[in-house]
Amino acid sequence: MIKVQGITKKVATQEGDLIILRDISLAVAQGESLAITGASGSGKSTLLGILAGLDVPTTGSVSLNNHSLTCLDEEGRAQVRADNVGFIFQSFQLLPGLSALENVMLPLELRGNKKAKSLALDFLAQVGLDKRMSHYPQQLSGGEQQRVAVARAFASQPKILFADEPTGNLDSATGARIIDLLFELNAEQGATLVLITHEDRLAARCQTRIELSAGEMMPSQGKQ
Repeated sequence: MIKVQGITKKVATQEGDLIILRDISLAVAQGESLAITGASGSGKSTLLGILAGLDVPTTGSVSLNNHSLTCLDEEGRAQVRADNVGFIFQSFQLLPGLSALENVMLPLELRGNKKAKSLALDFLAQVGLDKRMSHYPQQLSGGEQQRVAVARAFASQPKILFADEPTGNLDSATGARIIDLLFELNAEQGATLVLITHEDRLAARCQTRIELSAGEMMPSQGKQ
């Protein structure tokens, strides 16, 4: 599903090249869950962006669902993302002028899905927000906003779901509920899950965990 071979990411600075990632290789199988951990500044978000086709490596190759991302231009990568990928961010990324229902419907409508409303209603019900569907983001708690984001991601039925610190802005109890919901929905859909987290309890739920340190992958910790 995801294959990465020898990727490096460098950016030019006044002091010379800054190496963000160094010789990263990994593979994530269909339906597998992977946690990417490491201290702030270790390269986690850069790696996630490259895996999702939001960024490109300086060297190396990335394949996502049999598409060679490193051989595609931005338009090509965008199409691969549209066809295969869903995202959940710690900042929720909800549009403030749209209701919960409209936020979940929007990506479905952009794809021309004629069942956008019924799918959105179904997933809002699954995350326990069917009675809050007409509320706007500012009328929802942080946990409720993240549940809308989870519903939006899963409603598109992605083959691969990327999550960047999905519990980072939530209190412990709310974060635990979001973790349960994330893995319940993921198990139902059989999607591949790749997430960044600082939380051991979230990483422990994944089948595989890798740790980055100063842009390098530490010795594999294997299956949980």
